[in-house]
Amino acid sequence: MEPSISNVPKHLGIILDGNRRFSKRLMMKPWKGHEWGAKKVEAVLDWCKEYGIKETTFYAFSIENFDRPKKEFDFLMKLFEKEFRRMLSDERLEKDKIKVNFIGRISMFPKNPHEVMEELMEKTKDNDQLIVNFAMAYGGRAEIIDATKKISQKIKEGKLDIDQINEETFSKSLYIESEPDLIIRTSESRLSGFLLWQGSYAEIIFLPNKLWPEFEKEDFIGCLNEYSRRQRRFGK
Repeated sequence: MEPSISNVPKHLGIILDGNRRFSKRLMMKPWKGHEWGAKKVEAVLDWCKEYGIKETTFYAFSIENFDRPKKEFDFLMKLFEKEFRRMLSDERLEKDKIKVNFIGRISMFPKNPHEVMEELMEKTKDNDQLIVNFAMAYGGRAEIIDATKKISQKIKEGKLDIDQINEETFSKSLYIESEPDLIIRTSESRLSGFLLWQGSYAEIIFLPNKLWPEFEKEDFIGCLNEYSRRQRRFGK
C-alpha cells in the first residue's frame, strides 16, 4: 500500500543530535550512542525511499566536532569508516541508483575514513534516482567562505567577471546547489549553521524532546504530515 501523504519534500535535511545524551541515559560511555545513531540513519533512508523523498542531507559531523575528546573522536572515525565501507558493498546502491555525496571540508578527516568517502562518491557518481548527502566537517559559514574563495579564484584567473556574480553563480559554488524543502532537528531548537544559504526558505521542524536514536517512523510520518499541512510562501 502506497503512503498517503499528499505533499512530501523533494529534499529533506536532518540534523542528527542527541546521540551522546541517549547513551548517558543508558549509563554507557557517551560516544556509544553514535552506533545507535548510525542505525537510525539507515532506517530513515528506507523511510525516505518508501515515501518518495528523492534527496536527503544528514548533518553528521561539524567542523567544531573535531574538538571532541580524543577517545570519542577516535571512536567516531572508526565508526564512520566501518559504516561507509559497509555502504560500499550495499547492493542497494546500484539497484536503487543511489548517489552518495560528502559535503564539507572532508580533507580534514584522517586518511582511512577520507579514502572511503572518496571511494563512495566515485562509485556512485553516475547514479541519479536517489541522492544522499552527508555533511561532514561541515559548517554553514565555512561553506559560504569556501564558495567566496572559489568565485574569487575564477575572477583572478579571468574565468568570471565580477558583474556576473549573482545568486545563481553563488549557489553553483556551494557544496550543493539543491535547496531543502524541510529541515528536521532532534534534541535542540536551532540550526547550528546547517545549510544557511540553501535552507533560507526551508520549512523547519524542531523536536527538542526527541533524541536522534529515539526518532521513530511515527515521528518521521508526523513531520511529513506537518510539512504537508503548511503553506509555503517563499517570502511572498
